[in-house]
Amino acid sequence: MRRILDERAELLELELLNPGVGLDRETSDADLTSPGLALAGHTSRVPPGRMWVFGETEMTYLATLSEREARDRVSTLLAFDVPAAFVTKAQRVPEYFLDVAEKHAVPVLRSAKSTKDFYRRIKPYLEVALAPSTTLHGSLADVYGVGVLFVGESGVGKSECVLDLVERGHRLVADDLVFVTRQGNDLLIGRGHELQRHHMEIRGIGIIDVPGLFGVRAVRQQKRIEVVVALEIWDKDAAYTRTGLEVDEEDILGVRLPKVTIPLNPGKNITVLSEVVAMNQLLRYTGVESAQAFDRRLRQYLEQDYE
Repeated sequence: MRRILDERAELLELELLNPGVGLDRETSDADLTSPGLALAGHTSRVPPGRMWVFGETEMTYLATLSEREARDRVSTLLAFDVPAAFVTKAQRVPEYFLDVAEKHAVPVLRSAKSTKDFYRRIKPYLEVALAPSTTLHGSLADVYGVGVLFVGESGVGKSECVLDLVERGHRLVADDLVFVTRQGNDLLIGRGHELQRHHMEIRGIGIIDVPGLFGVRAVRQQKRIEVVVALEIWDKDAAYTRTGLEVDEEDILGVRLPKVTIPLNPGKNITVLSEVVAMNQLLRYTGVESAQAFDRRLRQYLEQDYE
């Protein structure tokens, strides 16, 4: 709750009404809801750990009850492990409400925004702040508008590949450490560490400032991750795909992404191959699968020849 107050107090016009209550309560539920029937005594469907929003309807309803009955209703509701209670439209909050909240150690925050506007402003923030997240060792680049995540062993050449892509007009998102969050069911957003600020470590050279060298258009703050490129040293005993009919996948936070493994050997132009991977992904978005289309034409030709 402290983070909400620190980061969104001005936007939501928030004020803490019971400063004696700590703000250390946490929530993992991005949904906020109005008490509704729970205030009328129907609490069998009340989800624990959810933040509550008391709009004009709820506060007006409480005003129709005796103070003792209203106190009991609010006490029953706030006993469900409530991280925080919000009161919108700058409404007056009765003393009994704050007494009950203090008893259950629930912070009460009042917003001057209307209930509709409050929901509209806080929901996107909570969905991002509470989204599943992880960190990955790799480099993320925007190649022709496609988010390409490069992974591989340390020293294999991920940073050098992305640097070459930047020199060719593409954009760096993050190097070495990629913060990934899942938004919705299948959207992965990658970004770099804020302290790194688009600096890269190039072995033999050291730390370089990418926007300082190539301009601000050479970087972007975040990008959707759409395809994974695994760089690895050539292994003559390993089996690498030749046709592309079988597509490998990488699971990140429960989202399956197409994965392309590129073996490294002298003379191979990894930058051009990375651009081809991105363009091939763009083709897939239009419904074109190059390997499958070639396979169909080959089969049709063989069938005609056999006949």
